[in-house]
Amino acid sequence: MVRWVKLFGNQYLGFWVLGLVLFALQELPYMLMHLFHLETNPIMNMTETSVILDICEKVLGSLCIALMVFIVHRDAKLFSVSDGREKLFFTLAIILLLANFAGWALYFTGHQSVFVMLLFIVALPPLYYVAIGIWRQNTPLSICGAFFIAVHFMHVLGNLRG
Repeated sequence: MVRWVKLFGNQYLGFWVLGLVLFALQELPYMLMHLFHLETNPIMNMTETSVILDICEKVLGSLCIALMVFIVHRDAKLFSVSDGREKLFFTLAIILLLANFAGWALYFTGHQSVFVMLLFIVALPPLYYVAIGIWRQNTPLSICGAFFIAVHFMHVLGNLRG
C-alpha cells in the first residue's frame, strides 16, 4: 500500500492493491455470466427508465471503486483485522460478498424474482463497499457507498417496473 498525498484528516491519496482484488471479486459473477446460458436475463436486459438515475448510479459506483483503491487511511496496513471494529466489518464484508454470490447462484439457476435481484444483486454490492469503507476507516467510501445503495436500488427498481 502506498500513501502519496495527505488529503484531509487521516485520509491520503494512495493506492491499495487489495481494493482492486475486492472489486474484482464482487464483479466475478458478471465475468462468469457468459458461461451460463440463461433463458432470460432481466438484469442485463432492463429497459432504461431514468437517464438521471443511470448517470448518478454509474458515477457513484465508479466513485466507490476509485475511493476504495485510491483513498487510504494514515494508519492502514496492506491487510489488517487487528481490532474488534476491523474484525467485525471485515467479516461483514465477506458475509455480504458471499450472500451476493448466493443471490447470483439463485439468479443463474432461474430464480430471477424481483426480490432476489433487488436484495442479493442490487443492494448487497453497495453495502459491501460501505462495510469495506468502515473496515478500512475510509469515510469517503462509506458515505459514497451509502448514497450508492439508494440510487442503485431506486434505479434498478424503476427499470424492472418499466
